[in-house]
Amino acid sequence: MQCGARHPFAGQTLRQIVHTSIGGGSVRVHLSNLFGTAPLTIDDVRIALWSADSSIVNGSEHKIFFDRGRSVTIPPAGEAVSDSVRFRLSGLADVAISMHVAEASGPVTCHQSGFQTNYFADGDVSGSTSLANPKTMKSYFYLSNVDVEDRKARGTLVALGASITDGYNSTADANLRWPNDLAQRLAKAGLAIGVLNEGISGNRLLVAGAGDSAEARIDRDALAQPGVRWIILSDEPINDLGSTKPQPSADQLIAGLQQLIARAHAKHVKFLCSTLTPYEGANYWNASGEAAREQINSFIRSKDSGCDAVVDQDMATHDPEHPSRYLPAYDSGDHLHPNNAGLQAIADSVPIESLAR
Repeated sequence: MQCGARHPFAGQTLRQIVHTSIGGGSVRVHLSNLFGTAPLTIDDVRIALWSADSSIVNGSEHKIFFDRGRSVTIPPAGEAVSDSVRFRLSGLADVAISMHVAEASGPVTCHQSGFQTNYFADGDVSGSTSLANPKTMKSYFYLSNVDVEDRKARGTLVALGASITDGYNSTADANLRWPNDLAQRLAKAGLAIGVLNEGISGNRLLVAGAGDSAEARIDRDALAQPGVRWIILSDEPINDLGSTKPQPSADQLIAGLQQLIARAHAKHVKFLCSTLTPYEGANYWNASGEAAREQINSFIRSKDSGCDAVVDQDMATHDPEHPSRYLPAYDSGDHLHPNNAGLQAIADSVPIESLAR
């Protein structure tokens, strides 16, 4: 969750829509002021089942407390986790988190590429069934996690990646990112595994840019998540090859990947490695990057990689007649990001049998 932009939000209510993976009997809400430069005060936080637009299902609303209080002040670079509240919901549900932002905090902590319509309105209107004349946004602000608690759950899987994981070029407001598709697969298979999407568009493995690098954020965004048992590292090295100058070598990226594997294993978390999808035709593709992609993919598929399982996104999406390009049916048109069908193919390539053990 990161955003360099400023937004006032003082004296306004945010209502943000979250699509869950597993169901459960209680929830906790995580708020973040990671990038703020002043204390952030939020009050009147509520959760409800989402209906449509800015409306919630009447009668489903529950108040959220922080250390039994209705208000919480989060210091710069800090986070707040709410008390657990009883809130029964099914898997793959849509919930609305409403919160009143009392004071501005400087730079706003956000997830910029949310691809979900969210809402804000003047005043403290968290308790309203519908917001009157709200403004809309496609980002998430201050809300870093909705933790659904279920004692029968097997654990949490974190998808750590860049724009492909983030769902760039998927249909907005449809929850068709590949982690969403994976959550549906797991539900159909009867596997109660929470799926958290920690994709940041433009993110890289080795170098900061669109947020901290994967090396810098793996502890915060993956290993510290409640109940984490598995991490899938996805598409970040593609941005290293395309955006970093000078271009890193395959050996450097493999070394970075090995470091993340070791850090996950030190925490007894399994690490699933994703091969890199094809991207010839994208505006930052070049022959040296392609050679590195192929070398990285060969390493990931090797027996000595250290990966606990392989998500072969490359094999699932490339054109057999031209392996450095997407299968046309999976190309969103920019030759870098898959379309909805391509994202589904990626989700289908996750070896869920490795998660059942």
